[in-house]
Amino acid sequence: MRKRKEKQSDQPLKKKFIVGDHETLTQCLERMKREGYAPVRRTEKPIFRETSKGPACIGSQCILEGRRMP
Repeated sequence: MRKRKEKQSDQPLKKKFIVGDHETLTQCLERMKREGYAPVRRTEKPIFRETSKGPACIGSQCILEGRRMP
């Protein structure tokens, strides 16, 4: 059985990018492209804050997963 030679790179094959508070989705996608990644998944996580009535959702955080472009 042959073993494949994997290219050694200083950058990981997958990386997560968090859309900043004062950044648009388009700006984050441009940042990904500059770093050499293509988007493969978008995830939104809710942000909760504890209040006297219980936990309350105060917003959400967008996370993009990128895969290294060849």
